[in-house]
Amino acid sequence: MDQSFTDSSGAFSDCPSDRSGEFPSDEPSTSSSSARAGLHRLLVSSAASYSDDVVRDLISDIESTTAAAETQRRAAMELRLLAKHSPENRLRIAEAGAIGPLVALMSHPDSQLQEQGVTAILNLSLCEENKGRIADAGAIRPLVRALRSGTPVARENAACAFFRLAQMDELRAAIGRSGAIPPLVALLESGGIRGKKDAATALFELLSSRENKVRAVESGIVRTLLDLIADSESGMVDKAAYVLHSVVEVAEGRAVAVEEDGVPVLVELMEVGTSRQKEIAVRSLYEICSESAAYRKKVVHEGAIPALISLSQSKTNKAKKKVGGGTLTTPHPYPAVPTPLRYLLLHRSPCLLIYLLHLLIVPLFKLGGGVDSAPQANKQPAAAAAAKMNICREPDHPCVTL
Repeated sequence: MDQSFTDSSGAFSDCPSDRSGEFPSDEPSTSSSSARAGLHRLLVSSAASYSDDVVRDLISDIESTTAAAETQRRAAMELRLLAKHSPENRLRIAEAGAIGPLVALMSHPDSQLQEQGVTAILNLSLCEENKGRIADAGAIRPLVRALRSGTPVARENAACAFFRLAQMDELRAAIGRSGAIPPLVALLESGGIRGKKDAATALFELLSSRENKVRAVESGIVRTLLDLIADSESGMVDKAAYVLHSVVEVAEGRAVAVEEDGVPVLVELMEVGTSRQKEIAVRSLYEICSESAAYRKKVVHEGAIPALISLSQSKTNKAKKKVGGGTLTTPHPYPAVPTPLRYLLLHRSPCLLIYLLHLLIVPLFKLGGGVDSAPQANKQPAAAAAAKMNICREPDHPCVTL
């Protein structure tokens, strides 16, 4: 499937407005009246109304070719903070014509001015009406450059800006084509903890496009994700596991995940992870197994079946409570299957877990030749398998999208 499931687990939270300090630590103090007026505006910007002339003056300072760098930084910071604290300000600042000058600022040779421009664009992108304007002003390529070579804060805020812009379907493909995915993968691998989280959040949004999934695989994302999942101290296990699931939805991602020894990582996550982590590990293993007998053999070899059976039994009470208890009475489509497996297939456990057990175990008993000799019927898509097995009787149960 080309479209990732929507994350309703809370593994990802929206990138907020910038988390930079209110004032740069390296800026010298000043007692001038203009500076004092600027500081006052910053402190009360979230609540006070202000003149559009103020915004136009700040834009003029940014655009000026003769203004000192300190003046431009101050003007950009004031616009950034006005946008940070007020949804109304974001729209008013954009309507005053600030987006174009701020986009231009992102290409300035001064790294601090770049950072202020990126961060101001992030804050403006929190307004839905501004996203198209930001893209139309040519912001995507400067944001890619900031991701590649900007300050650590600029890289983090560029990732958050891409997350916001990628929420528009028409921009998601454009961002992928612009070259944003390789530097996002690099930030995921080598950034600080905030940078890793911001990169994962942006990638999760971008990877709802099949083309972007392939780009991410080609950029080496699989190895990075597996390393994060395997490191329980990384603080990134949930996010990395969800992004990996998006990646293995395409054949290229499945192939690299198996080549990079991702199966034992997922099996271990299914054994020792949190409930959320176990769930996403099952999803990913199902994607890996669904169309390849060779991959199913690999999953069995890595010890997935005992973990799946244990997980199925542990989820039984929770699932029964959710649907009101009871067991299914539908005749089993495979009467020759041994009793323990029939119990698992008929029991009210989450459907995807049952389908995965079916893929792995039924061929072993039916043919006696191992997983390699699994019949073609076992390679059918999940929806067709669900219809044939007829084991889910729960009304409106999202079997295939669990």
